Amino acid sequence: MADVQYDRIGIDYAALRKPDPRIASAIYAALGPAETIINVGAGTGSYEPAGRHVTAIEPSSAMIRQRAPSSAPVIQGYAEQLPFDDNSFDAAMAILTVHHWADKAAGLRELRRVTRGPVVLLTFDPAQRPWLTDYLPALATLDDVRMPAMADYQHWLGPVTVTTVPVPHDCTDGFLYAYWRRPTAYLDPALRAGSSSFWAIEDAEERLGLLAQDLESGAWARRYADLLTLDAYDAGYRLVVSG
Repeated sequence: MADVQYDRIGIDYAALRKPDPRIASAIYAALGPAETIINVGAGTGSYEPAGRHVTAIEPSSAMIRQRAPSSAPVIQGYAEQLPFDDNSFDAAMAILTVHHWADKAAGLRELRRVTRGPVVLLTFDPAQRPWLTDYLPALATLDDVRMPAMADYQHWLGPVTVTTVPVPHDCTDGFLYAYWRRPTAYLDPALRAGSSSFWAIEDAEERLGLLAQDLESGAWARRYADLLTLDAYDAGYRLVVSG
């Protein structure tokens, strides 16, 4: 199995990655009326719907320790080896996690195997290039390497629907491209710590110095002036639903 990297980098994850209610609404709508749900790569429990019977699967001890006492029961384990019979759940969810799996195809086949209804994934389209990649091209390279292409999901799961999940300008969930209209946030190491991508690239500090210069000079605001008029932005996040 792959190294459980969140045992090292996920120490403050619960504080930095608070679920955004607008994104949650899209996930819950995709889950439909499902009563029993498996949440794979569950982390600290973000986006687990209340009032349902959720079973969480999470490999990282650090993430499990941050789960609230009221959160769903959790089993320490991996997507590729789910300890459940076929068709055990009404629905499955996997939120911004598939790119971390050692064997993405095997993990998604497992989700499909144990689920009799929809499999709901929140993921990122690596073909997208949010403005932050202009300053940190290593992020685009990283996305190309670890993010499945959108066509892969149909190959692994069968027919899927793919919808855009716009990121609100005041998104409460501090994932990688959440701060698209708050560029100064990327200069804060504490906020960057909420995204695994910043732990995976080597030149962030140097390249972010260019962003700091452009923010101070006003060059960033001139270059991306159109973004400042938007309430939400297509940063590349996609909801993929099978079944």
